[in-house]
Parts: sequence; C-alpha cells; structure tokens
Amino acid sequence: MRIVVQRARSGRVTVDGAVTGEIGQGFVLLIGVTHEDTREDADTLVDKVLNLRVFEDEDGKMNHSLLDVGGSLLSVSQFTLYGDCRKGRRPNFMEAAKPDAARELYEYFNERARAQGVRVETGVFGAMMDVELINDGPVTLLLESKRTF
Repeated sequence: MRIVVQRARSGRVTVDGAVTGEIGQGFVLLIGVTHEDTREDADTLVDKVLNLRVFEDEDGKMNHSLLDVGGSLLSVSQFTLYGDCRKGRRPNFMEAAKPDAARELYEYFNERARAQGVRVETGVFGAMMDVELINDGPVTLLLESKRTF
C-alpha cells in the first residue's frame, strides 16, 4: 500500500457536486493498493498514520499525533499512486490492484482507523472526485507498507 499523507487544516471531497466527505484538522489521505497488499499491510499503515508525530506541540515542535490532537481523516482511494511513468509519456497502471481487491483493502483500512476512535470521512471509491485541501505547513509525507522505489 502507498499513502500520501497531507496534514490539513481542512479537506473536502465532492462527487457530481455533492459533498461526500469533509474534515477540519487532520489528514487528507490518498490511498493506493497494489496486487501483493494484505490486511497486515493495512494494519501497519493505520498504526503509522494514526501515530505519526507531525502536529505541533506548545513549543512549535512536531510532537503530537492525530490521536493526540483529536484529528480526523479524509480518506480518498487513489489507484494512480501506482502509475509507472518511467517509460513513455502515458502512465502504466499495471501495479495497481484490481478494483475489487483494492476496494476491500481501502475499506478495511478505513474500518480499522474508525475502530481506533478516529472520525473517517471518504470519497466514493472509483468515482471521479474533486478533492479540496488546505494543507497545513505544508506537511506532506509518503508512506509505503513495502519499499518499492
């Protein structure tokens, strides 16, 4: 699994003009799934995302996690994170998991985060979405369950 984590002041997803998910302080996540990913990969990344110490403490140091600050997640499925652009000018998406497998792990990831008491908002899996973000910092990180590059 590959996740782009963006620390946010706010975020929102709309599909066909309707808001499907909206958060205040927290993370906007772009989540990609590849063929070999398992629930163990999702569990590892849920733990990492919820416990990343990237929110500022009273001294302005990044010492607090999403759990510490009571933040929310805006989770957006993003198969294009597995686009391979090394050859030619058009990305190859062969490393992206098939939709059914990707949906299962994406939804499992969201369920596991909710089980930790985190409010999780989402887009619509497989839909064309408009994603809005006010990136706080900006702080943007790339997480992977398996190092592939």
